[in-house]
Amino acid sequence: MLRLYLIMRIVITYDQGSGKDARKKMNNRKPSFIAFAMLLSFALLLMSACSSNSGTENAGSPSPSASEAAANPIASEEASFPRTIQAANGAIAIEKKPQKVAVVHWGYADSLLLFDLPSVGLALPFTEKQSVLHSDSYKPYVDRLGELVVVGENTAVNMEALLAYAPDLIIAGNAINKDIVADLEKIAATVVIDETKADVWGDWPSVVTEFGRILGQEETAEKYIADFRAKVREANEKLADVEGSVAFVQVREKEAWFQGTKYLPTYYEGLGLAPPDSADREEGAQLSLESLSALDPDHLFLGYFNYSDRSVPGVADEWKDTAVWKKLKAVQNGRVYEINGELALGYGPIGHSYGVQAVLEALDE
Repeated sequence: MLRLYLIMRIVITYDQGSGKDARKKMNNRKPSFIAFAMLLSFALLLMSACSSNSGTENAGSPSPSASEAAANPIASEEASFPRTIQAANGAIAIEKKPQKVAVVHWGYADSLLLFDLPSVGLALPFTEKQSVLHSDSYKPYVDRLGELVVVGENTAVNMEALLAYAPDLIIAGNAINKDIVADLEKIAATVVIDETKADVWGDWPSVVTEFGRILGQEETAEKYIADFRAKVREANEKLADVEGSVAFVQVREKEAWFQGTKYLPTYYEGLGLAPPDSADREEGAQLSLESLSALDPDHLFLGYFNYSDRSVPGVADEWKDTAVWKKLKAVQNGRVYEINGELALGYGPIGHSYGVQAVLEALDE
């Protein structure tokens, strides 16, 4: 604006100077007017340029519009930081979008893998070799990672491996990890989830929702949960004509467990399946071949925990040559189905997605 003022003063001075002599002014009217017009035009152009430059200099980097944010979700996620998470261990400040996230609660691995992260550290319920990380269900999630580091096996966290991994953020549970929270907080910012509010054992969507909030990826969480529920509704409709009782049995090397409705709401309530008539129908119970015979379900799912490596024995393998086994209704009618128990009878979203599909394929005759 200062430059514009000076130019206008030049224009005015020029015009005043040309009026000192009236006759000279009349004789030179045309040239004077042309010069005045040229200077005025130049002043206007300069004013426009100044206005444009001023807007650029003062505006700073423009904020992305809603459409730009939708087109570039990564930028949108990064813009959602810093954020403060109210957790079981207090208010935890996360300064920027985490790039290396370690989950030390062995039941949370499924939930973490749903999200867009370049690097993860996981504590596993079994050894890495026995885990479902190598299964077809996990493959799409594992393959998209730049790095996956195991920081715990058999429910125990390896603190040395965790320290070497050097995470930006640690996610833990207030019950499973209660004895090591103070140590975790010395390594990195640690969010401790209240396991009574986000119950991985009976309500994995609550855990996925919490992960979305912590990681700034709420839309990812909402979409997965919505898609899963739609899949369950569709399967429910297809299985509406299934008759008789259905039992899910967890098969380990030395023992077997009947899985009650309390722990498998997705299959019983979600898919509309009927459990065997038993006092243990809700809580479940450890099974012998004789107690399985007492249940005598019409449909029997054997969830092998050695499904991916059958060189490891399962207790149900010992039953199959016995007379008691051969008298089961499910056996006689060809309604025994072998599935990956670590996935289908586990607690996470990836495992349950596999389970719904496996049950649907078995029963949708």
